[in-house]
Amino acid sequence: MIRIRDLTLPPEHDQNALLYLAAQALHVRASDITALTIFRRSLDARKKPLLRWVYTVDLKLRSGEGKLLRQNRSSKISKAEPYYYHIPKKTSDKRPVVVGFGPAGMFAALVLAGAGLRPIVLERGECARERQKKVERFWRDGVLDPESNVQFGEGGAGTFSDGKLNTGTKNERGRWVLEQFVRFGAQEEVLYDAKPHVGTDVLFHVVQNLRSRVCELGGEVRFGARLTALLKDGDVLTGVEYVQNGQAQRLDCSQVILAIGHSARDTFRYLHESGVPMEPKPFSMGVRIEHEQELIDRAQYGAPRTEGIPPADYKLSVHLPDGSSAYTFCMCPGGHVVAAASQTGGVVTNGMSYAARDGKNANAALLVTLKPEDFPYEGALGGMLWQEEIERRAYEVSGSYRAPAQTVGDFLAGKATEQLSCVEPTYRPGVVLCDLHDVLPEKLTKTLEQAISALDGMLKGFADPGALLTAPETRSSSPVRILRGEDLQSAVRGLYPCGEGAGYAGGILSAAVDGMLCAEAVLRDVI
Repeated sequence: MIRIRDLTLPPEHDQNALLYLAAQALHVRASDITALTIFRRSLDARKKPLLRWVYTVDLKLRSGEGKLLRQNRSSKISKAEPYYYHIPKKTSDKRPVVVGFGPAGMFAALVLAGAGLRPIVLERGECARERQKKVERFWRDGVLDPESNVQFGEGGAGTFSDGKLNTGTKNERGRWVLEQFVRFGAQEEVLYDAKPHVGTDVLFHVVQNLRSRVCELGGEVRFGARLTALLKDGDVLTGVEYVQNGQAQRLDCSQVILAIGHSARDTFRYLHESGVPMEPKPFSMGVRIEHEQELIDRAQYGAPRTEGIPPADYKLSVHLPDGSSAYTFCMCPGGHVVAAASQTGGVVTNGMSYAARDGKNANAALLVTLKPEDFPYEGALGGMLWQEEIERRAYEVSGSYRAPAQTVGDFLAGKATEQLSCVEPTYRPGVVLCDLHDVLPEKLTKTLEQAISALDGMLKGFADPGALLTAPETRSSSPVRILRGEDLQSAVRGLYPCGEGAGYAGGILSAAVDGMLCAEAVLRDVI
C-alpha cells in the first residue's frame, strides 16, 4: 500500500474529494485507485478563521504500487507498513488472575484469553448496567455506593469520562487497542482522528462487548469481588483472597496482574502494610474549570463554529516564575463536570462528555504539578493521604456531595462567590458557592491564581471572570508507584503491578497498552 501525507481539504467536503486529491498527488486517475482508507486526520486551525482538515491516507492501485514507489521523489509519499499484533497460543493448568477490569485489566484479560489461558478477573465494582444505575442515583440523589461508582466497576474510571484515546506514548500496540475499541462498538473515526474520543454513552457498550469476548475465549469476570489479601510462600505468590457477596473466597494462582486503578486506597494500604514495595510518585491536583463552549470555539477557531467542525478543545501548560507549574488535562468539549467520589465523606470532581459532545459548556481539569517533597505527609502513601484530606475538607465545606464552586473572577479577587455569572454549573448533585481558598491548600491556590492569568495569554477568555471553578480534582493519576522490575514483576514473584493505579500509565490508551505488556510478561513465564 501507498501512504500519502498532508492532503488538505476545507471543513465541508465528501469522500470523493479526498479520492481525487490523492489521485492528483500520485499523478494517476481516480479510477486507478482500488482502495483508500484514512490513516490519520487532524484539524489545522493555525490560520484561523481559515480551517482545514489534514489527512494521511493509505491506498492501493489497480496496477500495483511497486513502480510508483520506486520512482517516487516526494517526501509526502511512502510505503505503508501495516501493523499486526500477534498473540501466541499457550497452554497451562493454572489460570492467571487479573485484579481490576478497567482499561489495563480489560486488555490484559483480552490478551491472556486470546492466548488460551482462560484468565479469571476480579472486579470489585458491578457490571456496566448495574454500575450505571448506582452512578445515576449518586448524581441525582447524592447516595454513594463505595464499591460501585465512577471509580469502581466494569470499564474502570474511564467509562465515565470523555473516552479519550490519545496518548503521549508511541508504543505500536496502541494501534491494536484502537482496532479493538472499534471492533467492540466505538466509532470508526477512533482509528484515524488525531484526538480520538469515544464518549461515555458509547463506552458503556464497548466495555460490555469486550467482556463478552473475554468470556467467549474462556475467561471469566467475577463482579463484586474485592481483593483482600495476597497469599505467599516466602516471596512467591501462591494465591489471593477476596470478598464477593459478603463471602470470603480463596483462589489458588501463581500469576496475578494487579490493575486496581488509582482510587483503590484500601488496597494501597493493604499492599503497603504487607510489604509490597511501593513509593510516592509525582501527581497533580486542582480544580475543574468550566467555560461556555462558544467561548472556546471562538478562541480556537477565530469565529463561531460552523458545520463540519467539531467543538473546539485545548491543551495548555505553564511554568511559573516561582518554579511551580500547572496544566490542563482531560478537556471535555461540550461536556459535564461529574461527581466522582468513591469514599464516603469526600467530594471528588471529574469531567466527561457523550459522543456527540453537544453540551453547552466545556470543561477541563486545571491541575498543579506536585512532587513528593510537596506532600505534607511522609511515606509511600503521603500523596494519597493528602488527597483524602482535601476531599474531606470539600465535603465539610459543602455539607454533602455537592461540590464547592467559585467563579474565576471571585477566585482571583479572593472573595467568596455569592452569585453565578454566565456559566451554569453542570455538576450533579449540585454546587455550593464559596471561596475555594477555604477548601484547597495554599500550594494549590497560589499556583492556580498565577496559572489562570498566564493561560489567558495562550487562550483568550480562559480567565473570563464568569468561568466557573469546581473543586476538588484529586484523582487525575495515582499518587503511588508499586515497584516492578524489568520483567514487570514485583519483588513478590508472580505479581505484576499494572496500569494507572500502579503508576505506569496515564489515560485509557496507555493503561490498555500497559495491560498488554503485563499480559505478554505473564505469557513469557508460561512454559
